[in-house]
Amino acid sequence: MKMLQKGDKAPNFTAVDQDGIAHKLSDYKGKKLIVFFYPAANTPSCTIEVCNLRDNYSELVKAGYSLLGVSADTQKKQSNFKNKFELPFPLLADEDKKLIETFGVWGPKKFMGREFDGIHRTTFIINEKGIIDEVITKVKTKEHSAQILSVQ
Repeated sequence: MKMLQKGDKAPNFTAVDQDGIAHKLSDYKGKKLIVFFYPAANTPSCTIEVCNLRDNYSELVKAGYSLLGVSADTQKKQSNFKNKFELPFPLLADEDKKLIETFGVWGPKKFMGREFDGIHRTTFIINEKGIIDEVITKVKTKEHSAQILSVQ
C-alpha cells in the first residue's frame, strides 16, 4: 500500500455519492477539500467521527473547506448513514475501492487480535491547487474537526 503523502498532487477522481451524484476532484478546483476515509458506515467509531465533523461543519466551512467522506459501502448504506445522522456533506460509495486504493488507504489491519485487509481511517487535506497539504493518519474520532482546523 503506497499512501499519498503531503506535497503529492491529489489524483483526479470521479466517484458517486449516496444519491448517485458524481463528484470529481475538478469540481473543487480553487477550493480547499477534505477527503476523509472511514472503514464502514454505522459502526461506532465511524459514527463518532462523522458526527464530530457534522457538529463542527460550520467552522470547517467558515475555514473554507468542502468535505467528502469515503468508504466502500453501497450507495444505499451511505444514504441511510447520511440521513440517520443528518450529515451535511456527501458520502462517496466506493464499492470497487478504486478511490480507496488510489489514495493508498487499503491494506492490512489488526483489530481485536485479528488480521485482515481494510480501510485505514485517514484524512487528506487538499489545497486550492489540488496539492495535498496534510495527511492525518492518527485520526481522533471525537476531535477530528479540531485536528483538521489545527492544520491551517
